[in-house]
Amino acid sequence: MKPNSEFWQPPLPVLLDELATGPQGLGAAEAAARLERVGPNLLHPRSERAWIFQLVRNFRNPLVLVLLAASAVSGLLGDMMSFAVITVIVLMSVVLDFFQEYRASRAVDKLRSTVALRASVLRDGEAREVPVAELVPGDVVLLAAGDLVPADGRVLAARDLFVNQALLTGESYPVEKHAEETPPGADLAAATNALFLGTSIISGNGRMLVVRTGAGTALGQIADTLAQRPQATAFERGTQAFGVLILRLTVILVLAVLLINAVFERPLLESFLFAVALAVGLTPELLPMVLSVTLSQGAMRLARRKVIVKRLSAVQELGGIDVLCTDKTGTLTEGRIRLERHVDALGRESRRVLEFAYLNSQFETGIRSPLDEAILAHTHIDVDAWRKVDEVPFDFERRRVSVLLEREGERRLFVKGSPEDVLRLCARYEDGDATLPLDDAARARIQAVFESLSCDGFRVLGVAWREAPPQQDHAVVTDESELVFSGFAAFLDPPKASAAQALAALAADGVAVKIVSGDNELVARYVCGRLNVPVSGVLNGADLQAMDDPALEAQVERVNLFCRVTPAQKTRVLNALRARGHVVGFLGDGINDAPALHAANVGISVDSAVDVAKEAADLVLLEPDLNVLQAGVREGRRTFGNVTKYLMMGTSSNFGNMFSMAGGVLLLPFLPMLPLQILLNNFLYDLSEIAIPLDEVDAETLARPRVWDMRFIQGFMLALGPVSSLFDFLTFYVLLKVFDANAALFHTGWFIESIATQVLVIFIIRTRGSPFASRPNGWLAALSLGVVAFAMLLPALPYAHHLGFVVPPPSLYAVLAGIVVAYLAVMLWAKQRFYRHWERRHPQ
Repeated sequence: MKPNSEFWQPPLPVLLDELATGPQGLGAAEAAARLERVGPNLLHPRSERAWIFQLVRNFRNPLVLVLLAASAVSGLLGDMMSFAVITVIVLMSVVLDFFQEYRASRAVDKLRSTVALRASVLRDGEAREVPVAELVPGDVVLLAAGDLVPADGRVLAARDLFVNQALLTGESYPVEKHAEETPPGADLAAATNALFLGTSIISGNGRMLVVRTGAGTALGQIADTLAQRPQATAFERGTQAFGVLILRLTVILVLAVLLINAVFERPLLESFLFAVALAVGLTPELLPMVLSVTLSQGAMRLARRKVIVKRLSAVQELGGIDVLCTDKTGTLTEGRIRLERHVDALGRESRRVLEFAYLNSQFETGIRSPLDEAILAHTHIDVDAWRKVDEVPFDFERRRVSVLLEREGERRLFVKGSPEDVLRLCARYEDGDATLPLDDAARARIQAVFESLSCDGFRVLGVAWREAPPQQDHAVVTDESELVFSGFAAFLDPPKASAAQALAALAADGVAVKIVSGDNELVARYVCGRLNVPVSGVLNGADLQAMDDPALEAQVERVNLFCRVTPAQKTRVLNALRARGHVVGFLGDGINDAPALHAANVGISVDSAVDVAKEAADLVLLEPDLNVLQAGVREGRRTFGNVTKYLMMGTSSNFGNMFSMAGGVLLLPFLPMLPLQILLNNFLYDLSEIAIPLDEVDAETLARPRVWDMRFIQGFMLALGPVSSLFDFLTFYVLLKVFDANAALFHTGWFIESIATQVLVIFIIRTRGSPFASRPNGWLAALSLGVVAFAMLLPALPYAHHLGFVVPPPSLYAVLAGIVVAYLAVMLWAKQRFYRHWERRHPQ
């Protein structure tokens, strides 16, 4: 098949011959060979580059390249020690960063693969579930309502197959597909015998011959123009703003250092190396790694709690949600729906109602709802005498489905759906063997039966029918009129025993749960009552339809129960909540939930959901249980807390020390620290922080939603950063005035003090309370204390003098220890004072 040919034009036998396949698909061996030849069925295949190439990519940091170039110049000028040490330190820093990110990336990819979309494919004549990425031209795929079309192909068989292909054509209405030849010259939009990657099956089922995959599909040819960069989250924008802030300060300090060194006529190369090393020390180059590792660690912990993360930044956002919108089926209720009653219009048990409901469910080809499954599982009714003529598929606006059936020359239209909508279309009703006019009194009696069932917690469907002319071959929406109301099918879906506990836990964690349901108000109120959820306000779909967006935004805070809502109305509710400043999660699994999943800050689906919903979700629950989700919320808050620790480290002690280093250039007759000592200082500091993602967080951090606030980071920097610089200048004074230090002793003493203050402050910053009341992660404690111990022992190691160190007198160690202890005590006081001031000005 030529890449740009219109594959819907050739006769099907010709196409099968070109693809060397048949209606029963390919053999497994042939499919594997073709996959090797044509590559995976992905729009943008990820090349599994060797780890060495990914490592080399980490050297693209301009500061790293400048530093390596400057060290090479040092080597050419004869200073081989500086060249060797700087090169080794830079290599160790880059490898450390690469190793952490590479391991995290591999772990997250492995998790995502567990919920990757799969397709039902004929291989060796048998249906098998295979990953969509493994489809090849010549495969035969089985499709049903709710599936995403996994490639471009020709329809081999179709039964009421309606497809939404708005992504490609802009047409909002579903298009019916047939296994027929198209007229010559038909374009993509008119190709009713072709299916295209990225479109979705609305109703019906069929078989498709795969013709094109991956980048060769119609979607693949325009994928780059359709691709939109996901909107940055508040957390991502905040960390980017933090990076820009530090970068601007770095540029100012580096330029100032270069200017001062030029004024004092210090060696040009040494000054340049010092400035670049200072920039490396100031730049939060570890931030991407810490973000990646912390989020991936969160994703792996969530996986152990049966939550699979598809979008990594959603881990943090999950911790920030303060409103969760969910349907009740399967999350608040057991999801095991049983047909309990089938009654006529007046509430009497009726076998006839069961038969009509069974015929409708048996012959409809749209996506089977749990209610349909319950009807078919309730009993077996022989339908061999009936033949299907046509169908009007279910949609969320009409809220009903109709099938046109024939038996012995007699044709009838059977309708099943929302009782309010079905009853509205009826002109008569059944009372025993009689069919009576549906007057106002009869409507009131029927409505009373419906309300009685609903108040008892039953989900109810209305069942109706009408005679159809023998020559009628098609059913359309307008046929759903002048119906005869037969009765009600009533289903029971009991509330989950664990749901009440999960709702209470979410409420205690500051997450308000709002029920957004297609059921009527009475049933929803019944479930809320059983779960001890007070209903603060109710809006029905009709109420929403009458409201404009500002009116909805005014109501959405108060209301926690939305009933009889359509998919479009779900999206409006979510948008209104976000407009009010809420971080919103939405839990959905339905065929039309994709827009709402996209509209939420965090879209959540379940593993049993239809493809359309799973593809749109950011998180996939392997169990439809709110307890699982509540654990995920707390894990998101833990992730946020650990990333914040790194940022607070960077804005307090580390930045303060680097600022002192820049200030020392102006005050001292020599450089305050040699360039390679700065790089070693930075490497050891980075090494001490790689265990931050493993740390625990305070109970207060887990107790309420956490969202990014740049004002908090800036305030923390202004409050605690100067403390670090103050103790650095105190160290300068002690070294120069008390110990009369030369350059080497000064470098040694300040290197030890600098490492100790930068690293040990994590024990102060990692908790809002007393550091003695909160135990750090063992790896974090071991790395931090180990780095400080190494810095103290370093001057006594062989070859340390080549790095510019000398062995300090024991008295200097004692004085430096006192300075470090005093520094930590003042930082603890400053931290607690800052939090008290912050909480007074920004109460929760």
